[in-house]
Amino acid sequence: MTHVDPCPCGRPMAYAACCGRFHAGEAAPDAEALMRSRYSAYVKQLPDYLLASWHASTRPETLSLDDPAGHRTRWLGLTVHEHTFSDADHAQVRFTARYRIGGGSAVKMQEHSRFVREDGRWFYLDALP
Repeated sequence: MTHVDPCPCGRPMAYAACCGRFHAGEAAPDAEALMRSRYSAYVKQLPDYLLASWHASTRPETLSLDDPAGHRTRWLGLTVHEHTFSDADHAQVRFTARYRIGGGSAVKMQEHSRFVREDGRWFYLDALP
């Protein structure tokens, strides 16, 4: 029996056929696919991908995925609530990501993110307050 590496983003696909192809350089077809690939990049510890998929106007210079106290973040799941388009090059995604740091309690992070498409590629812009 062949082992299939499931995609962390929650879609019923193998990682290589889902977010793995975006991590390898393929452009995400829409904002939801980019957001899911960014969640998977947190799970897979891919800070370079997170920075590359972050819009230059809001991207930090560096990104550390390490907890300041040295505890490992364990990502527990992603739920996408809504994916809407403002126009052909602007979209928003509302989602909840669940995680646990070290042996602590599970945390739900809810975000309403904005995305922009430039030169055929989607980028994470920011989160609405």
